Amino acid sequence: MITDLFTYSFLRYAFIAAVVIGFTAPLIGSFVVVRRMSLIADALSHMTLAGISFSLFLGQYILLFSDLNPLYLGTLVSVLAALGLNWLRGKYVHFQELSIPIMMSAGMGLSAIFISLSRGFSIDLSTLLFGSISAVSLSDIWMILVVAGITLLVIIVFYKPLLFLSFDEEQAKVSGLPSTMLHVLFMFVVALVIAVSMRIVGTLLVSSLITLPVAAALRFTNSFKQTILWSIVFGEVATIGGLVLAYELDVAPGGVIVLLAVIILAVVMLAERLGLARKKEVRYEGN
Repeated sequence: MITDLFTYSFLRYAFIAAVVIGFTAPLIGSFVVVRRMSLIADALSHMTLAGISFSLFLGQYILLFSDLNPLYLGTLVSVLAALGLNWLRGKYVHFQELSIPIMMSAGMGLSAIFISLSRGFSIDLSTLLFGSISAVSLSDIWMILVVAGITLLVIIVFYKPLLFLSFDEEQAKVSGLPSTMLHVLFMFVVALVIAVSMRIVGTLLVSSLITLPVAAALRFTNSFKQTILWSIVFGEVATIGGLVLAYELDVAPGGVIVLLAVIILAVVMLAERLGLARKKEVRYEGN
């Protein structure tokens, strides 16, 4: 693959995307898992699919959308869905988990409608569901890099408030933190990361890339910063290794990437079982 990497531009794009997503997804995923919001990734990924399929559907009738990268509308819909999730959580204060199946159902329903109304998309449906090496374009790369920059900036600037909010939301509210603003900002970033990760991993598997590396890291780390670091390491191994294997085997990269992440988790749990790694409790590090 290394030789082909210098020959084919689509491989270079896919490799860059895999490296950046392998860093960004576990980074934001660490906060998602600690806040017990893992299933939110599924809801937003389905809404992103609805936006992408809607963009492709409009492209058959409107010239503007025929030349527009469908990921743009998909990302917009994902961000709007994140705001919708936050609104639904406020409506169901004692049953906040209901917001996830509501949004997921809406995304699946809209996707099914736009796909069934289509006379045939310009890209294969399996590309949307399981990712593709050849689907990553130069405009996708720029968008992925922008989202990675936004994510890193938000984490650096709001690290302590987000950490406090993640480990003790009630105390964070009492202390005077703008919890609503922080939650909306966090959901906005999560939506962006999910939307751009779909190009490599696909709709059905993107939540796995966000949660599985974190699940493995949680088995042996005892601080949140260590969890983030090891999550990123595992995420990079899964994405880069999965991309290489997917290219050599000529299969969708999403499945291989997620399977590698599962194997990493299994190896870590086996090491823990054998006493080579010790399970520790991740604690809040704020002062």
